[in-house]
Amino acid sequence: FCDARFKYESYLDSHIRIHTHNKPFKCEICDARFNHKSSLKSHIRLHTGEKPFKCDFCDARFNHTSHLNKHIKTHTGDKSFKCELCDARFSRKSCLNDHI
Repeated sequence: FCDARFKYESYLDSHIRIHTHNKPFKCEICDARFNHKSSLKSHIRLHTGEKPFKCDFCDARFNHTSHLNKHIKTHTGDKSFKCELCDARFSRKSCLNDHI
């Protein structure tokens, strides 16, 4: 498959599922399938409406940590994506891509 190496066999097994497209974790609500149990848990939150990740700056809540992290940048002003042509800065890569 590839040259990736892992300290634990369970990590290797998880990685192999990506190459083999083996998705043993199934959503009981919509039959979507996932290769990691954590991905299934995140997906189920879409059905339940659970939003366990709360912003420390406001009352906003999110169903995934990546959504919270993107939101936090609106409070902190973090603009780590820089245009190489004009030096404009953006908080999200998608905004930089739109700019270009």
